[in-house]
Amino acid sequence: MITFTVEMNEVLASARAQFVKRVGFSEMRSNAVDDFEAYLIRDALDRVRTGLANAGFSPR
Repeated sequence: MITFTVEMNEVLASARAQFVKRVGFSEMRSNAVDDFEAYLIRDALDRVRTGLANAGFSPR
């Protein structure tokens, strides 16, 4: 498992939280080489979403 820290101000964190909330699988798939990679991208963004939510950035 890899852990990393990202520093950003509240405006950037809020914008990133909105992005990971709104991006859909079709966008992920269109930027992936195959379905497997698209699912990996989705899983990675889910972890980013969780990290942001744990930091208090969980848009409705």
